[in-house]
Amino acid sequence: MQEDTRKELEEKKKLVITALAETIKELRGEKSQFIVASENDIPISILSTAERGIKDPQLTTIFRIAEAFDLSVVDFLAKVCEKLPADFEMIDK
Repeated sequence: MQEDTRKELEEKKKLVITALAETIKELRGEKSQFIVASENDIPISILSTAERGIKDPQLTTIFRIAEAFDLSVVDFLAKVCEKLPADFEMIDK
């Protein structure tokens, strides 16, 4: 893989992780990370790193986070996608 392509993919990944982080923070509102995590059996470290945009959570974790906010995964990911550029694509075709 060329260096430019690798750098571009990393930038796109960062956009997705940032959109996810913003969505979690927005949905959490005034509730603490500890409360959301403990009420929904999500490790606080996982929720915290996802909300700070440090780590890309596993798919099963995304399901749990969505459910913590009483959303389907589809609705949760739609909220994440709303924070991405309109023409965003992870893979250039």
